[in-house]
Amino acid sequence: MLKAMMFVLTAAACVLTFSQPTPLEARIVCKNGVQKSSGQWIVTPYCMDALLGTVARQYGMRVSNRTLRNNSNRKRHVCRLVGQDIRVRDICRQVNPYGGRFGP
Repeated sequence: MLKAMMFVLTAAACVLTFSQPTPLEARIVCKNGVQKSSGQWIVTPYCMDALLGTVARQYGMRVSNRTLRNNSNRKRHVCRLVGQDIRVRDICRQVNPYGGRFGP
C-alpha cells in the first residue's frame, strides 16, 4: 500500500514538473523593436525600450531596459543623446516630439 502511494505521488510530481512552462517558453522575444506574439511580429513599447537600450549601450551609455521602461525622464535624456540614430529615431520622436526643443 505504501509503495503504491509513493508511486502515485511520484507520478503526480513528474506530471506537475513537466507541465510547468519553462522560462524559455515564457520569455518575450524581441527583434529590432518588435515582439513575436502568436507567430506574428507586433510593435510593443517593451521591445521599443529594449531596442533603445541596446542602441544607447552601443554608444557607451550605462542604462538598463528596465530603467528606460520605468523612468520617462531617463528615456528623454537617452533620446536627446542618441535620438538621431536611424534605428531609434521613431521611438525618440514619440518621447521628444520637438527634438528636444520647446515648441513646434
